Amino acid sequence: MGTKLIASTEAQNNFGRVLDDVVQNNTRYILRRRNISQAVILSVADFEEILNANETERTKLGKLLRELSPGYSFGETVEE
Repeated sequence: MGTKLIASTEAQNNFGRVLDDVVQNNTRYILRRRNISQAVILSVADFEEILNANETERTKLGKLLRELSPGYSFGETVEE
């Protein structure tokens, strides 16, 4: 199982391939728009595994998602 970053337009233009990769190879895709992570595509089987996973696995996935998520939003001050 791997995780791939993909631009939303690329995912849109190649949705069939992305879906096949997700289902057949258990690949997770993180969709990015304007270089900001927006959504995750994963198989139903993978989702069920996450729901049933131990806390260590859920923590590992949560850490990955936090690393790929922006740490700020419009109007907030970013500390230097």
